[in-house]
Amino acid sequence: MIEGIKAIAFDIDGTLYPAYRLNIRIVKHFFAHAIEFLHFGLIRRQLRRTAPLGDLFKYQAILFGKRMNMSSDEAMERLDKTAYSGLEKYFKDVKPYKDVLETFQKLKEAGYRIALLSDFPPEQKGELWGLKPYCDKILSTEKIGALKPSKYPFGILAMEMGLKPQEILYVGNSAKYDVMGAKNAGMMTAYLEPFWRRLFRKPLKEADISFKDYRQFQKYALE
Repeated sequence: MIEGIKAIAFDIDGTLYPAYRLNIRIVKHFFAHAIEFLHFGLIRRQLRRTAPLGDLFKYQAILFGKRMNMSSDEAMERLDKTAYSGLEKYFKDVKPYKDVLETFQKLKEAGYRIALLSDFPPEQKGELWGLKPYCDKILSTEKIGALKPSKYPFGILAMEMGLKPQEILYVGNSAKYDVMGAKNAGMMTAYLEPFWRRLFRKPLKEADISFKDYRQFQKYALE
């Protein structure tokens, strides 16, 4: 057990499943909507630097509409078909990392509380590979009003869990968004290393824990 930690929260995309497993499935969809994805990506970069918003989806649609020369209602519908509900079907065949379900089961048995905090709608992933029954909270930063690395959604996560930030370990695959965002909010952090870091044995110094797979993560969290 990790001293002082009462809950473990996870990012979803790229953390619970390998991003490439989704990317290879959406190649055709991506190129069919390449312009939309380009502008969406640029807008998301802007939103990551924006203060918390009362309605992030509405503001995002306004920005997208201006770029695409359409009304915000049309932009909202286009974004949904392109980046939200339009991607749901591709997740059906995406499998999580090995040992993810077992990790959640063992963490729960050990007494940890578990949460998910994602920049994209968790419901987009359907049943979340059987992980839902083990989660105490499942939150979307978009609905909260601020994307990572803003410390605001991490603060909301702590409040929703009824815990202090330092009592939560946040697990993610992005050094910039997951590790730094959670760290700035006062949380302990765990980083899922990409292949090149494992190859060159370069753990992320900013993270409290660096791990190569979920079997190794279990050792850090449970022993």
